[in-house]
This record gives sequence, structure tokens and C-alpha cells, in this order.
Amino acid sequence: MHISSFNELRNIIYSDAYRYIGDSNFHSRCTLYFKTIGFRYTFWLRTNRFLSQYKWLYPIRVFASLYLKHLSYKSGIQIPYMTQIGRGFYIGHYGTIIINGETIIGNNVNISPDVVIGRTNRGDHIGIPVIGDEVYIGPGAKIIGAITIGSNVAIGANAVVTKDVPNNACVGGIPAQIINMKGSEGYINRKIRETCYSNKLTE
Repeated sequence: MHISSFNELRNIIYSDAYRYIGDSNFHSRCTLYFKTIGFRYTFWLRTNRFLSQYKWLYPIRVFASLYLKHLSYKSGIQIPYMTQIGRGFYIGHYGTIIINGETIIGNNVNISPDVVIGRTNRGDHIGIPVIGDEVYIGPGAKIIGAITIGSNVAIGANAVVTKDVPNNACVGGIPAQIINMKGSEGYINRKIRETCYSNKLTE
């Protein structure tokens, strides 16, 4: 996601915070930042993406980059700052989370611990996954290769997904198979609109 201005950066970070707390006041956001390392990681991930676009902000970016690496070592989360991630990104609990930097992730996506989203270099699906909106990715899930995960999808714990998943599907198993078509309903809370702003967050 290209972040064209400081206001846009702020609004994207606010949309991420809303997914956690459903609240837009300053005190709640500050408490979230200090208590929830998943949100703190996302905050600096977004900030590094923004700073990388402006050479004159390089001194600040050096600090931001080093702090993001510190958080990565501390939390086990490895998401390159250039990864395209939509609004309302939610890391439920920190733990080993590895995402290839070329992955494309939509809005209102939940990531659980021990998730790997990566490339495959041979076979029928060489490349990187594309993940739609309102997707829940359960603990230990692996999503590998140039596949498309539709919107409103739930991926079960420890599932290994190597093929496209249609909209509204719930998948699980190794390899992942469609279990039902109930989607991610109940797993994705406090949804935000793609064009939301801090004072217009809504479900």
C-alpha cells in the first residue's frame, strides 16, 4: 500500500488500532501501543513504509528500521515493511509469523501465531499468495505459492494451503480442503471500510 502523506499514515494506523479496541480515543490507542506488541509491530511497519518514500527522512528511518528489527527479534514476527497490507490489519497474539515481502494482503485480515505465508519456486504455483479482504488465518497455518485466497475466508489451524480458495470458504487440513462455506463470519470483528478515517470507523 502506497502511503502518500502523513495524514494517510495516521489514518491507516488508526484503522489497525480500531480492529483491536473498537475505540478512537487517544488514551486507548496509547494503551494499546504499549500493551500489545502485535499492534506496536504494525505501527512501525507502516511507519517504515512511509519513511522509505522520502530520502530527506532517512535519519529518522534509520531509527525506525532498527526499532522494527528489535521488535522482530523480540516478537518473532518477520514481515518486511514493503509488504502490501490493507487497512485494519490484526495480529491476534505475537509469535513466529513469517510473511514474504511480495505478498499482497487485503483489508480486515487477522493473522495468528506460527503462520507462514511464502513463495514456492517450482510446481504449478510458482510465486507468492494474494489474500483477499476479511480473511482469518488460524494458528500454524501455511499459505504457499502463487495462489489466491478469496475474501471472507477462514483458514483453520495448521492448515497447509497450496491451491486457490474461493470467497466465503472455510478450509482446513493438510492439504487444505473446503470444510464449509460459512467463511470468516464471527472471526473478523470491528471491520473497517477501505476509505475509513479516524472519526468514521465503522463495522
